[in-house]
Amino acid sequence: MTKGALGFIGGLAMLAPLAVEEERALYPIIQEGRRASEALATDQVLEPSRRQQLLRARQVGQEAESMLLRATFGLVRARIVERGYHFYNEDLEAAGVEGLVNALQRFDPEKGTRFSTYANYWITKLVNQTVQQQSGLSDGEMRLILKFQRLERSNLERRLTKRDVSYELGISQAKAQEIMQLSRELQSRRFTSVELEDVADPRHASDLNDAPPWVINELRRLTGEDFDAFWQYTFKTMSMEEIAKALGISRQGMAKRIERCRRAVRESPEAERLERWFDQQ
Repeated sequence: MTKGALGFIGGLAMLAPLAVEEERALYPIIQEGRRASEALATDQVLEPSRRQQLLRARQVGQEAESMLLRATFGLVRARIVERGYHFYNEDLEAAGVEGLVNALQRFDPEKGTRFSTYANYWITKLVNQTVQQQSGLSDGEMRLILKFQRLERSNLERRLTKRDVSYELGISQAKAQEIMQLSRELQSRRFTSVELEDVADPRHASDLNDAPPWVINELRRLTGEDFDAFWQYTFKTMSMEEIAKALGISRQGMAKRIERCRRAVRESPEAERLERWFDQQ
């Protein structure tokens, strides 16, 4: 399972991404290490041999956590670069690592989701928040800019006026003019290499741990082994190309699998209920 270093973040070597089997092999080791840590903290009267056993399990678990973190550093780099920034932007790098650590602390392997899937949500969320802070935009302004950009792309045949934007976004014409100007400034200043729509609103990506159990269970039943890919693509935590590359298949093949998942959801007896839940995210 030895991986070559691909760079460094905060003095820690980045490792190549783990295969699915390699990643999942670490989960029981991490869980055993956490249980050992809890036992050491709560039980002060331990036989020397038992204490030594727990100390060893804790150490091995911490080493497994470190490997999992370092093998997921690539997601931090990917989220920063796709936002149009250099990887060595210290603020964004720190935000991405903070998201990664948050994910590790909250991750529950027993839910059956890959750590990289879960971590991508937190990395994206904190990187996007930092992008907004660096740009001096509020969450509300960012959301309106995203909506405006989507509106522009759906109306390529004509130039939108502030009256059009005001009507479509449900805001005043003065606010529409402000959002149109902010969008132009943001694109010219920050996002020259990516489309603004790729900067997902952190509130749009749904945390697997927050989703109702019936949603997860139904989607797992409908999508099977493609659940992780469907979730990532649906909530824009990974692009189609990234998902396809991670699974070692072509983009076309991945697109067909995602479409099968969509069709299964549309044809499900729970389709209306699922649609209402998706609309609320």
